[in-house]
Amino acid sequence: MSFIQNNLINLLAVCWFAVCWGGYTRYATWKGRDTACLASVLHLYREDWMRRMLLRDNRIADASVIGNLERNASFFASSTLIILAGILTVLGASDRALSLLADLPMVQQASQGMSEVKLLCLATVFVYAFFTFSWCMRQYNFAAVLVGSAPMVGERQVSEQERKGFALRAARVISLAANQFNFGLRSYYFGMAMLSWFISPWLFMLMSTGVVLVLYRREFHSDVLDVMVYTPTEAPLPEVNKELVG
Repeated sequence: MSFIQNNLINLLAVCWFAVCWGGYTRYATWKGRDTACLASVLHLYREDWMRRMLLRDNRIADASVIGNLERNASFFASSTLIILAGILTVLGASDRALSLLADLPMVQQASQGMSEVKLLCLATVFVYAFFTFSWCMRQYNFAAVLVGSAPMVGERQVSEQERKGFALRAARVISLAANQFNFGLRSYYFGMAMLSWFISPWLFMLMSTGVVLVLYRREFHSDVLDVMVYTPTEAPLPEVNKELVG
């Protein structure tokens, strides 16, 4: 009976983990359509960025920003491969890993088969993260191509409507890449929560809930979001003291 109960509790923990991850992803997408969040506000800034880029003859700085964003995704993609290699190494020596966990306090004892299932689930999370970051890198490559093909300031055959359309498309491509990067970061958050599964399935469910709360707080109620959101009722900035400027 105890064996069946343990399997049911582990199954419940995995289901709750999937509900937290998938449910929050859908909720954040739905709520972000009519509520200010990091993704929606940053998309508006990207539109402004692309409009201003079309007013510049020199786009080296813009291409450099795209390259830096792509390198961030590349770093996480390569780090994910290292994590996967470590998980597969532990999976090949699960008996020694079990003996190590058995010496730790508050760790619920589990069979070797269940421990291997947990490792495979953890590996699946980071496999998803790798595909997400690699797709993010490709989309930043597409954005770099768009920046290179942007119409120049003096091109008379390009209408103002075409310029506006290009700015919107380019900003949308960069936002899609940023969303994939955000999904990859969420994988890391939930992957950290899954580590608590080796201690207890109840702690696993608690940590999954905690990750949702942390993500919600950062994406919808963070201090940096309050700074980036522009409101017309803001008090004007004080004038700079010209004596201090020089």
